[in-house]
Amino acid sequence: MSDERDLRVRPGLVIPAAELRETASRSRGPGGQNVNKTSTRVTLRWNLDASACVTESQRRRLRERLGARLTRGGDLVLHSDRTRSLARNREDARQRLVEILLAALARPRPRRATRPTAASRARRLDAKTRRGVVKRTRRPVAPDRD
Repeated sequence: MSDERDLRVRPGLVIPAAELRETASRSRGPGGQNVNKTSTRVTLRWNLDASACVTESQRRRLRERLGARLTRGGDLVLHSDRTRSLARNREDARQRLVEILLAALARPRPRRATRPTAASRARRLDAKTRRGVVKRTRRPVAPDRD
């Protein structure tokens, strides 16, 4: 059973709304009196270690890729105070969580071994020769022995 507040990351990965913790606090920066009287900053927390929606391999990959962003307890914490609206900040924080998770779960394409072209090898050798000439011309001139 899916709740409309569940966060759909990608097909097969939906974070239940019960696993997301949202708090609102006073925002910083410009905004006039609005900033002083309304709590529009959103802090979104998701605990990777306690989540039931990720597989063990996904959990390992996320822990490896997001290690610096996770708290000791395994929480991924995001703050959003880009707009003056609580609803827009909430949506922004949820969207950023999706982007972070998608980037961390993306598998890098394997590198295919290639060989340098004949022209690039020739350019490299030519550059080495020219550099050697420059170094040779900088040497002190030996005195003539008569």
